[in-house]
Formats: sequence, structure tokens, C-alpha cells
Amino acid sequence: MQGNRTFTMIKPDAVENNYIGAILDKINAGGFVIKAMKFTQLSKQDAEQFYAIHKERPFYGELVEYMSSGPIVAAILEKDSAVADFRTLIGATNPAEAAEGTIRKLYAKDISANAIHGSDSDENAQIEGRFFFSEREIH
Repeated sequence: MQGNRTFTMIKPDAVENNYIGAILDKINAGGFVIKAMKFTQLSKQDAEQFYAIHKERPFYGELVEYMSSGPIVAAILEKDSAVADFRTLIGATNPAEAAEGTIRKLYAKDISANAIHGSDSDENAQIEGRFFFSEREIH
């Protein structure tokens, strides 16, 4: 996943509010190709492991509880400049600060339940993608 692939998760709030289809439409309209996708639910241990980088932050416990509270949709997306373009498409972490038309502006509840995750670097896209998908599933 170097340069042209990124990882995303449609988070529990967006799944619960039936935004999967609308979000996937925005992703497709943004020129991304879905290379792998699965509907799943993180266990508490999986969420702890996935977000281990944030373990020392005050919001870690709430994040783990939230991300294991319901189903998510994990996906590998492909497009030139995938990470940067996807970060633009999803908008700022705080939906109140997100640009009009971005996924978070349209579908997020608040900064905690912000509808969607997008990798912040090519390196993290690889790490995060491998957390959910085998190499065989991605190709």
C-alpha cells in the first residue's frame, strides 16, 4: 500500500445511523477503488491493540469502548495520493471544523463519534490495513 492505498473504517456511529451506503458513495465519487472490505466488530482487546499508540492519552479508554461498541466497516482504498486525498475527503477530526461536503461534516455526530477513520500516512495505512486484512485479501 505505498502511495496509492489507504485504510479506512466506517465507525460504529455511522454504521448505527445507516450511513454506510452514503459514505461508500462519497468514497466512490471521490475516485477511490475499494480493494478489500469487511463488516466486522472489534472486540475490546482488538480495539486496545489497534489504538495502542494512544494508550497514554486521556481519551484512550473512551475510544476503546466506543470502537468496540458496535459494528464497523473496514476497507482498503486505492487511488493516486490515496492517503492525502482521503484525508481531504473525510474532513477535519472535529466535524464542526470540517469543510462543507466532507464525510465528517455530513455524517459525524461530534469529535468523538466522527463517522470515519482514515490513515494519516502511507506507513500507518499499511499497518492498519494489515490489522484487518491478509495480503491475499488485499490483492
